[in-house]
Amino acid sequence: MPEDHDLDAYKVPPKRTPVSERLTSVPNPVDIIQTVFSYVVEAPVTFFREWIERQQSKNKFYYYHQKFRRVPDLSECLEGDYLCFFEAEAQWRRDRMVDQQIVEIVRERLSACKQREGPNQFQNCAKDMELLAQVTKAYQDKYGDLGVHGNARTCLMKQKHRMMEERKAQANASQ
Repeated sequence: MPEDHDLDAYKVPPKRTPVSERLTSVPNPVDIIQTVFSYVVEAPVTFFREWIERQQSKNKFYYYHQKFRRVPDLSECLEGDYLCFFEAEAQWRRDRMVDQQIVEIVRERLSACKQREGPNQFQNCAKDMELLAQVTKAYQDKYGDLGVHGNARTCLMKQKHRMMEERKAQANASQ
């Protein structure tokens, strides 16, 4: 920038930010409100939150590694024991979700093998295909034809009917 610029047209910015001068001795009400809020609301909430975090850091809870104790099967519940019925139903739902995930993992493993092997998939992925067939058959035997609203009681009845049919077939075969 040239040295001969017009100082009246282009004012030089101040070297320091000016300090505002108070015209009154009364404190600013905004400062008072902020201080009161800080001590009345913010400090207790912050203290309580930090205390909770300290307690939680002592007892780490990993929800994705939660282990449920096995509860009695629905066939082992006494008549009228509704709490046992509820726990057995919850256990059955967890078992069903685990079995669904097992089928899904085996299916993904097979598709990865097929992708990897290409034209040799029938030869090199035979074990995975056989495993998928076994897993899906076991899942279908246990949970098939239950529908979306299947529950532990209908699954138990299905298992009972399947066992009765197997006994009849075995008795007819031996005669």
